Amino acid sequence: MDSESRRNHPLLVDSSACLCRVDAGGTSKYVPGGRNPCTQPHVKPSVHPVRPKPAPERTRSPSPLLPGLPDDLAIACLIRVPRAGHRKLRLVCKRWQQLLSGNYFYSLRCNLGLAEEWIYIVRRDRDGGVSWHAFDPRFQIWHPLPPIPKDYSEAVIGFGAAVLSGCRLYLFGGRDPRKGSMRRVIFYSARTNKWHRAPDMLRRRHFFGYCVMNNCLFVAGGESEGAGRCLRSAEVYDPNRNRWSFVSEMSAAMVPFIGVVYGNRWFVKGLGVQQQVLGDAYFPETDTWHPAALRRGMASGWRNPSVCLNGQLYGLDCGDGCRVRVYNAAMDSWSRCADSGMHLGSSRALEAAALVVLGGKLCVVRNNMSITLVDVEGGGERRWETIAGGGQIKTFVTNLLSNIAGRSGLRNYIVHCQVLQA
Repeated sequence: MDSESRRNHPLLVDSSACLCRVDAGGTSKYVPGGRNPCTQPHVKPSVHPVRPKPAPERTRSPSPLLPGLPDDLAIACLIRVPRAGHRKLRLVCKRWQQLLSGNYFYSLRCNLGLAEEWIYIVRRDRDGGVSWHAFDPRFQIWHPLPPIPKDYSEAVIGFGAAVLSGCRLYLFGGRDPRKGSMRRVIFYSARTNKWHRAPDMLRRRHFFGYCVMNNCLFVAGGESEGAGRCLRSAEVYDPNRNRWSFVSEMSAAMVPFIGVVYGNRWFVKGLGVQQQVLGDAYFPETDTWHPAALRRGMASGWRNPSVCLNGQLYGLDCGDGCRVRVYNAAMDSWSRCADSGMHLGSSRALEAAALVVLGGKLCVVRNNMSITLVDVEGGGERRWETIAGGGQIKTFVTNLLSNIAGRSGLRNYIVHCQVLQA
C-alpha cells in the first residue's frame, strides 16, 4: 500500500493485541498478536493501557471509648456516671450511644449496685390527654421524656401499665373513643429512652386486672365491646418468647378494680355482671383460680392502693396517705403500722393515687405530684420523708383551692405510677 493510500484509510488495530509492561523500566510496549506473544496472558485485550487497581484499604480499628484508656477501663468509668447524665452521654459519639443502648452496660450497673430507680408517673391532663413525667429521687428533680405515642396520648381510658425486666414500661389495652376496645401493646425502654411496639393482646379489653409474676405480664377480666360485656378470659405475655398465650379463665366474669401479688398468688377484687363485689385468686404454678383463697378479713379491709414489700402486704389507711397499715395473714386482719401524725386534707389534689416500692421503702404519690417515702421497718424522725412537693403553706393553699373548686373540679390526676431501673 502506497503512502497516499495510508493517508486516506484509518489504521487497523489488531483486536488480539495488548499493551504489556515487558521492559524493566515498567514502560508500556506494544505487542502485536501472533508475532510477539503477550507476556501477560491474563490481561484482557484492549487498545488502552490497563491501570493497576489500588491496593485495598486496611480496616481501621474502632476508636477508643476514652482516649488513652483500654475499653474495659473506659466502661468502668462510664458506668459510674449518674443516670441523670446518660441522656447527654448518648450524644457524644456513636460508640457511646451504642454502649448505653445495650444490655451489657446496664447489667454491669445492676451487678455493681449502681443502677438507679426513677419514678414514672402517667397522668390525665386538663384536655383529656395523657402525659407522663420521670422523677429522679437521687437529685430530686423531674426529667423530660419522649412523648407517649398517639395510641395512648389521646383520650384513652381503662388501659394498663406494668414493668417487665425492671427497665421496660408497658402500656396495653384500653378503650379509644373512636376505635373502641384495643389489643394494642407498646413499651418504653429506660435504657434506650425510646418507645417500641410489642405483640398485641389476644383479646380486646379495657378496665381489666393485671399483674407481673416471674417477669411475665398477666391480664384477666375487664370489659370488651358490647353492652357491658364482662370477660372471664385471661392471658399472659412472656417477654422471653415475645408472645401472648391464654391461661385458665377466671371463676366468674368481673371488672377488677384492685389487685396485688401476695405470697406468689394474684389476688383480685372487682364487680361482677350484676354489679356484685367478687374476689378471686390465681395460682400460677397450677394455672387455676380459687375464689376461696381470698379470705374474708383480707378482702374486707383491702383498699386501693396497696403493694407488697418484703413479703408483707401494705395499704393506706386514709385518703391522703398519711397512715399505713399492714395485713396479718395469721390473724386475717389489718393493723396500723405507721402514722405521720399530720393529716394533709381531704381534697382530691392531695389524694394518694399510688403506693409503690422505691429503694426498699414505701413511696406514696399524690395527685399534686408530691412524693413521700415511708420507712415501715425503721423509725426515728426520718421515717416519713417528703422528696417532691411538700411545704405546709403550699399544702394549705392547694387544699383550700381544691375545696373551693369542689372535688369534681380537679381535672389533672394520676392514672398510673411505676418504678423503672437503669
